[in-house]
Amino acid sequence: MEHTNRKIVDQLISEHVIRVEQSPLLDQAPPPLPTDFAFSRIEGMLLGLAIGDALGNTSEGRTPSQRGSRYGEIRGYLPNRYAQGRAVGLPSDDTQLAFWTLEQLLEDGGLIPESLAARFASRRIFGIGRTVREFLASYHAGQPWQECGVASAGNGALMRIAPILIPHLRRPTPDLWADTTLCAMITHNDAGSIACCLAFVGILWELLRMDGPPEPDWWIRSYLGLASGVERDTNYRPRSERCEPYAGPIWGFIERELPAAHRAGLSVVEACDRWYSGAYLLETMPGVLYILMQHGHDPEEAIVRAVNDTKDNDTYAAIVGAAVGGLHGREALPERWIEDLLGRTGAGDDGRVFELIEQAARQWGSG
Repeated sequence: MEHTNRKIVDQLISEHVIRVEQSPLLDQAPPPLPTDFAFSRIEGMLLGLAIGDALGNTSEGRTPSQRGSRYGEIRGYLPNRYAQGRAVGLPSDDTQLAFWTLEQLLEDGGLIPESLAARFASRRIFGIGRTVREFLASYHAGQPWQECGVASAGNGALMRIAPILIPHLRRPTPDLWADTTLCAMITHNDAGSIACCLAFVGILWELLRMDGPPEPDWWIRSYLGLASGVERDTNYRPRSERCEPYAGPIWGFIERELPAAHRAGLSVVEACDRWYSGAYLLETMPGVLYILMQHGHDPEEAIVRAVNDTKDNDTYAAIVGAAVGGLHGREALPERWIEDLLGRTGAGDDGRVFELIEQAARQWGSG
């Protein structure tokens, strides 16, 4: 069953409901994947997201120094009271919302935004953020789904966006960008957030086509090429006093900060400390890209650095995990992390993550 959402996007942009610019990107079909494309790359993307989230969520919100003082370097799951003190992988809202998105895609054969909004509003969300809470309040008050998204540059849409590309694997069309736009704006109707989601989905798509890790500057060039035409002239400002003053789009901040940090040889923790590493996309997007620039060739180390060297570490690690998992495939993720991942999307549905991945492989994994 096919669902085309491009007309909805065009209408909502023309009516100024979607807070994003019309862009040539929305008319372009992504290039086809290789004929020998293996679904294990998608398994890696999805498991990387869930693993990164689970590795970080027990210590989320602490600064790297606070976390290091209490736990040392985290390279495995921490004991969790929601699993009777066992050191196993449990989800936060990152995994929940990403896999509920996959669940909706599977059930309906593609994105139906009103169905996804209803799904988000029907279940308990762990560690719910302010923006999603505002979305839920509007939805439960009877607002149409397209009017419930908040003008927020938080990272809550970016953290769950990866599954949106799966229905498009075998027949890539411009509908990928329409689906990404609608999926993002359901909760975060913000130009910077939608641009980050479009650019990240485009990066994930290119990673799936690669035989090996790209050079460090590829991450910057790819992001700028995808995001700049969509976001255009927004006006975000850094919270960190360590940064030089800035006011402008997220892509412009990335263009200024990442090459300079790379030339200076900053570590991940030093770079993220320079511009902060919270849930604000002016911090999250450069932080994620910098981790991938430095460690994208080593999926375990990339996720470990995201977990240890950032404040909003479950979300950074989920996003980084999706990228390195898609680039390297399931087999490159440490088996201990997979074995000890409970695979929940709720309070007691152990194994649900693995079930959804298997369903996606059956539905979209064959040629």
